[in-house]
Amino acid sequence: MIVGIPKEIKDNENRVSTTPAGVAEYVARGHQVVVERSAGVGSGFSDAEYELAGAKLLDSHAEVFAVADMIVKVKEPIAPEYDLMREDQLLYTYLHLAAEEQLTRVLMERRVAAIAYETVELENHSLPLLTPMSEVAGRMSVQVGAHYLEKVHGGRGLLMGGVPGVPPADVVIIGGGVVGINAAQMALGMGANVTIVDLSIDRLRYLDHVLHGRINTLASNQQNIANAVQACDLLVGGVLIPGAKAPKLVTEQMVSTMRPGSVIVDVAIDQGGCVETCRPTSHSAPTFLVHDVIHYCVTNMPGAVPRTSTIALSNVTLPYGLALAARGIDAVRHDPALAKGVNVYKGTITYLAVAEAFGLEHAYAPLDKLL
Repeated sequence: MIVGIPKEIKDNENRVSTTPAGVAEYVARGHQVVVERSAGVGSGFSDAEYELAGAKLLDSHAEVFAVADMIVKVKEPIAPEYDLMREDQLLYTYLHLAAEEQLTRVLMERRVAAIAYETVELENHSLPLLTPMSEVAGRMSVQVGAHYLEKVHGGRGLLMGGVPGVPPADVVIIGGGVVGINAAQMALGMGANVTIVDLSIDRLRYLDHVLHGRINTLASNQQNIANAVQACDLLVGGVLIPGAKAPKLVTEQMVSTMRPGSVIVDVAIDQGGCVETCRPTSHSAPTFLVHDVIHYCVTNMPGAVPRTSTIALSNVTLPYGLALAARGIDAVRHDPALAKGVNVYKGTITYLAVAEAFGLEHAYAPLDKLL
């Protein structure tokens, strides 16, 4: 198979889908790898390293898409890439289709076999290809929040951990999953007062145990969320329903009760966001104000730390990529976790939550009916 590694073109997306070490693994198994020139530069990988690993360098985005049987990316295709995709081409990347109706329709029209990292799901319901980027984004959310709480960046002028005689900042995290626990670890490390809100009491019990009782825990309901939001200095949105649009758990009315200069970092923005006042932003223009509250809603947060993110991502996506390169779409017959990653195939939506997000249930069919 010819595996294509294009340069990412989303705003300030410096990650690359595959490291030179990953390219060497494809080549060692008899596959040809084409890499767009300078694709890895943002992550600190030179063209020479890719050539040494056995890749062929191509000069343009269009050339990579034209020759590759499988495109391996980091982020979902954006408008300039729509016409480059073709029928039966494998697309292996983060897609977050429940927040991307236009892209969903394009993938259907072009009959691409679209496999989403974020919906590959193991038997224990863990998401192995989403986890490392959720870890990065969760940790970044607190760094970003601390930055924007500084007065020079429009914030309340608070030091996250306070000092003796001055209380620390109050951090509220909505969602106790991978984003939530990583955000909590960072916030605790900075000395903040941390509260995690989650629907699962068992999950809160687990978090209380592994974080040694250093956090406050709240069962998720409207009143608890409203009270926590009103009192916090930094709100981190970390809610995830795999493959589906995030629920709006924090309303605009709740946001209006926050103190001026408070900060919201909605990590769930990739899936539409869990805060009603949030809308997608970019690294070039990361924030906006609503009710004098700073909103940070960058849809590719890990792109700001591309060296770490690229290596972490390539570590987990490579084994599944090798399976796809070896067997094509038939690889999903041998791996139920990978089968759950298929979101669109033969012009049909194969992930129900995506179809439901846009009222396209008529365009849905289970994958096994199409294979």
